Amino acid sequence: MGTRTHTEVSVARQSPQRPDADEPELDDTETPAAADEVEVDRPAADRALWDEVRIDPVEIALPAGTGYTLRAYRPARELTPTDVAERDLDDPFLARRQVVEAEDDEEVVILDEEFAALNDDEDEDEEKDGKRAATRRGMADDDDADDADDADDADDDDAAGDEEVPVFLTHRGRLLLFKTPESLVTFIRSGAPNDLSQLDSWNELSERLEPADIAPLDEDTYELDLVVENLRGGHDAWDPALLIEAGEIARDLAYALRLPAVLDMLSAGSSLDDLDEALRASVNGGVGGFLGRRRLKKIGAQTASLGWRTIVGKISAVVDWRD
Repeated sequence: MGTRTHTEVSVARQSPQRPDADEPELDDTETPAAADEVEVDRPAADRALWDEVRIDPVEIALPAGTGYTLRAYRPARELTPTDVAERDLDDPFLARRQVVEAEDDEEVVILDEEFAALNDDEDEDEEKDGKRAATRRGMADDDDADDADDADDADDDDAAGDEEVPVFLTHRGRLLLFKTPESLVTFIRSGAPNDLSQLDSWNELSERLEPADIAPLDEDTYELDLVVENLRGGHDAWDPALLIEAGEIARDLAYALRLPAVLDMLSAGSSLDDLDEALRASVNGGVGGFLGRRRLKKIGAQTASLGWRTIVGKISAVVDWRD
């Protein structure tokens, strides 16, 4: 698994002890020790394949159900973003690029007009010649400054290109979720188009993958279906591990699926980001944990639950369920 970036903040995973009302009670012939023994004897999934291809199975629970998908982290320069044209004709990412390009073109037109005007004034008197020379010097200085800015921008672009970002098993702006490991493996082997097929390790995965390999780690299992209800329960009921992990997968999905509204809701300085930071602080001991719990008390439960309901709804709206 690649190094996580601003799209997903890594934290030490906590193993929450969530009571399960549906868990059957032990009968007279089964002791807790026997139950533990069954768990210990269960063979661990082989991670060799996933480590080699640098792709991981992920399990996501949403209000509509639970499904399996895949996620990887790669440098941004190596990835082609998912095409959202069919999903959203008003592509905000494309719109932003068009605004920038229009502004750049406008600046070029202005410079061209000024330069043409100066060339038309060659027969003017010495005073105008002096002004023209000064203007040209100013333009040269501006060009030097622009060159320096371009160099800085190039450095920034290089850094952004080296940054590892998440990519999921998606197609045309939709997250592909499979209800069984068998259906996920069948899809991968079918050669159907998807955004992970651009990875250099995809062919190896499709040739070697078996249903038994689809066994996500605890840290790659997310329960978005429980977030809103947990937040509605009030501060004392909030589950830090559940909510922190929800923020991680939501940021990753929002980036990979190009959901700017979700990214904005979880961006630095937002109320949900404040909640995330307070939760992370609260799980620490000492003064930091105490201050984190105090900060949580100041966060409105209703506001947080409404915000997360919107996020879960937007993610659910771009899921393509596969049986």
